[in-house]
Amino acid sequence: METFTAIGLNSGTSRDGIDLALLETDGHSIVRPLARAEQAYTADQRELLAEACAVAITRKMPDDDEVTEAAGRMVSALHVDFVKAFLRDQGLEAEAIDVIGFHGHTIAHRPEFGWTWQIGSGRIIADNLHITVVDDFRSADVKAGGQGAPLTPVYHRALAARLPKPVAILNLGGVANISWIGRDNSLIAFDCGMANALIDDWMLKHYGVPYDANGEKAREGRVIKLIFEDMTSNLWFKLPPPKSLEREHFASVRVDWMDPLDGVATLTAFSAAGVALAMQHLPELPREILVAGGGRHNATLLAMIEAGTGLPVRNVDDLGWNGDALEAEAFAYMAVRAMKYDPISFPGTTGAPRDMAGGVIHRI
Repeated sequence: METFTAIGLNSGTSRDGIDLALLETDGHSIVRPLARAEQAYTADQRELLAEACAVAITRKMPDDDEVTEAAGRMVSALHVDFVKAFLRDQGLEAEAIDVIGFHGHTIAHRPEFGWTWQIGSGRIIADNLHITVVDDFRSADVKAGGQGAPLTPVYHRALAARLPKPVAILNLGGVANISWIGRDNSLIAFDCGMANALIDDWMLKHYGVPYDANGEKAREGRVIKLIFEDMTSNLWFKLPPPKSLEREHFASVRVDWMDPLDGVATLTAFSAAGVALAMQHLPELPREILVAGGGRHNATLLAMIEAGTGLPVRNVDDLGWNGDALEAEAFAYMAVRAMKYDPISFPGTTGAPRDMAGGVIHRI
């Protein structure tokens, strides 16, 4: 089957930076990761993204203003420059790339109102790089009544084709989402709670660093049981999938009065509890949980997940996958599927009414 050389670009809800992956794939069973790169956001860039999110969450529908427009221009320009630098470093010409999958940066996600908002322009990126770009992966699904998230399960299934089933792949980005793949290759996927977002915000506020390295601060603190139980009693956890979250769905105000160490410990336990509570929504417990995303580096979080679920938890890197690249690879994979009009979302993953193609193609 014909393969494509594709770049995937992902700017995650953790606001740490842009991930890029180069992938050779047919959009089905052939998956060959070739290279990856990352570019961190500066403090000023993270602040502008945070301001755009704060504006967007107050809106009843996407409606640009000075802040969101500025953030969108910044996101587009940063992605253009990043891809140019990557191609130069790899010794590649633009003609070597068949398609780019560009996710943009989510500033608001409101499927309950029939919309989702990712800033950054695939058209601008295509025009500047002279490469076909696919963007806006979520809108068609949301407009049809789906959650528009998570989208990565179709790629997770391709990666896990030869693994014993059932298996679960857990992505710990800003938000946590899980992909369950059954014995018959069926898919169930949904956001299951916070992952790094609240922890990272807390660390930046109290320690001036963007994350809790290896969960060391959380390990030193105490989980305040009363607050933890109050946070995990949120009715959202009882909702059956499909369901999705945005970064601002849960807030850390309930821990604001705490000692900094106890605060990060309680927020870390809250993230782990979301995964444990997700198990009640699966038709069969997975044999193991394979963990990707930045949160896989947090040993305290992983230990809490293992204790809460009673299941083996394994870093996807142990399988030869790159846990930092999976989401970017997924958008490269989905861009190829979009070029073929193959589905990227399904009733079991987003609650779409049917298997649905997605993405807007900006040809050169």
